[in-house]
Amino acid sequence: MAPQRNAGAGAEAELPEYAGHYRLESCLGSGGMGVVHMARSASGMKLAVKVVHAQFAKDPDFRGRFRQEVAAARKVSGAFTAPVVDADPDGERPWMATLFIPGPTLSDHVKRNGPMEPAQLRRLMAGLAEALRDIHRAGVVHRDLKPSNVLLADDGPKVIDFGISRPMDSELRTETGRLIGTPPFMAPEQFRRPREVGPAADIFALGSVMVHAATGRGPFDSDSPYIVAYQVVHDEPDLTGVPDEVASLVLRCLAKEPEERPTPDELMRELRSVAASYDTQTFIPAQRTGDTEGSWPPAGTPVRTAEAGHAVKAGRGRGLRLGRRAVLGAGAFGLAVVGALASLPLLDRDDGSRQPASPRTTSAAFSGWQATPAAADSAPLCSHGAGRLLCATSGLVFALDPSDGHVLWRHPVGKGPRKEPPVLAGGLVQPSPDQGRRLEALDPASGKVRWQRDTPEAGSAVYAGGMLLVREADGKVTGVDGASGDPRWSHRITGHEVPYFATFTGDPLAYATSASEDGKSTRLTVVDPQTGDVRSDARLDGTLKPFGAADGSVFLLSVDAVHGDARAVVRYTPKTGESRRVPFTVPLQQAHGAVRGNLAYVMGTGGSLVAVDLEAREQLWELETGTMRGSTPVAGDRYVYVTASDGRLLAVDARRGKLAGQTSPRLGDRSDRIPAALPEPVVVGDRLYGSAPDGTVFAVNGRDPAAW
Repeated sequence: MAPQRNAGAGAEAELPEYAGHYRLESCLGSGGMGVVHMARSASGMKLAVKVVHAQFAKDPDFRGRFRQEVAAARKVSGAFTAPVVDADPDGERPWMATLFIPGPTLSDHVKRNGPMEPAQLRRLMAGLAEALRDIHRAGVVHRDLKPSNVLLADDGPKVIDFGISRPMDSELRTETGRLIGTPPFMAPEQFRRPREVGPAADIFALGSVMVHAATGRGPFDSDSPYIVAYQVVHDEPDLTGVPDEVASLVLRCLAKEPEERPTPDELMRELRSVAASYDTQTFIPAQRTGDTEGSWPPAGTPVRTAEAGHAVKAGRGRGLRLGRRAVLGAGAFGLAVVGALASLPLLDRDDGSRQPASPRTTSAAFSGWQATPAAADSAPLCSHGAGRLLCATSGLVFALDPSDGHVLWRHPVGKGPRKEPPVLAGGLVQPSPDQGRRLEALDPASGKVRWQRDTPEAGSAVYAGGMLLVREADGKVTGVDGASGDPRWSHRITGHEVPYFATFTGDPLAYATSASEDGKSTRLTVVDPQTGDVRSDARLDGTLKPFGAADGSVFLLSVDAVHGDARAVVRYTPKTGESRRVPFTVPLQQAHGAVRGNLAYVMGTGGSLVAVDLEAREQLWELETGTMRGSTPVAGDRYVYVTASDGRLLAVDARRGKLAGQTSPRLGDRSDRIPAALPEPVVVGDRLYGSAPDGTVFAVNGRDPAAW
């Protein structure tokens, strides 16, 4: 069959003929993000192929989100989803191929056949609970479970569509302070705390989906999505028409507070006790009409619609009773709701101002500030030393007064993006030699050059213990005194052909690692930067990457040698030779972490922040932060801090793993760019310093994140 042409408004005039080596036979549906096609593999297997619209293919941020969706779909078992067969998120037109699942969506089934019978509802609820258990075990939160994302296959319901962000409708970018989801099926926390959304939000959506399956409408019903949003947050659900045997369970799913909702396992146990005759027989939708082979979604039906699942008027009488209160409530609650539903920003959206921050009433005198010390197309990278904020951006190093943000001095450096902030070594400011081969040290008071030194071609340098460790291309390492620029020692590190050093603030040692070719072991050598002497040398199991050190131990991530996913935290104590390993519940992609005592805090691409207790040998908590990319976390006494790619600072309660506060986004004019490195927050006592893509450096009171 020839590829179907599409002349619809807003769509490409001609659909592509191939996605990879899969010939696209027909169009199953189109949405704001892209087009879903029927295709076949070389062996004849039927596939559903999503191809991203051309205009979004040019957006690096969107490509990153599409990669995230592919990764999430691949993590989840194919027993309850459409298994991913192939994908190319980096192609000219990103695409993903999944196994084609014959069967209608729940939305389509209810439209055709009306509400489901009680026995069908029980099996549907059990099947979705089982699917969510599998999804959550894989570390994925769906965030947009709704009838059009549930396929009714012969062997049970399948959950589809993992995390597609569509700029054109209600599923808006969380990166810029907007909400994600479809209002009638969103949990209250998705409106109140959009970046603190966990698995319990999917349980709330399950309750709403069940009401739709039982009645043809939602538990919160209005023609206005703004009123629906208000009802979700403030009103009790309307379960009129929901059979008694599932109504109590549905009501528990729709609890306003996440912790009051049942888990998927609890739901399945309750469903078994609801009726002794509960069975797990094959799910066969009643009164199936027509040929459903091509119904994901049925031809001519949009793949995703912002209004999907909006309630059908069913004589509730409720709209008249709630109308005045809901509208008045929308006045108080409205800006956040309008921000989510009319493509406007939330209240915490940055207004673009470059003025100093207004003082806030907090428990301490420090009220914070904001400054733009230099024109920049990326976020400055900062550290603290000699009583100053030491920052670097493209072509410039500068120092700020931490009390009010005014510039103390500026010093030009080589052009190009910076990967590390300046550091204080040997009492002098050492700009990171990211570009060029010249090392130089600056006076922290004036910014004047105290010494300069050329590094070898293709060399690199790291700072540790007041020294610079300069590595040449052939692997030889030279220790350079940070105070004078004079070399102290020069030799190879035994066991490392080309050593890669990891160093950490406050730790006087350097750690060289080399993984074996098969990835089964890693050599870890601890080096004294002052003398170049080897303090300890060990071979540890697995591919390991150091990310922190504390109390005589070094902390490493155990990563998959092929894909690079972090699977565990390892604490190794060179003095005793003790090694302790704690696995993550779910692997983390492109992970980086921080250490405080025996606690490790690890951030992965996709927004997962995990806390691990190496002494208790357990993962303490995991938080979905809602940001696609986060900086290396920084641990304080009470909070863990992360910088998001939109310039927000996030504060997470270190004990409970709950979001405690966040600053406004500060994207600036170059929001289409993805920075090479995200700036780590800088903690100095009760003060917290951050920087953002719009070039600002800012300070907030670390005692009171809720007031940010």
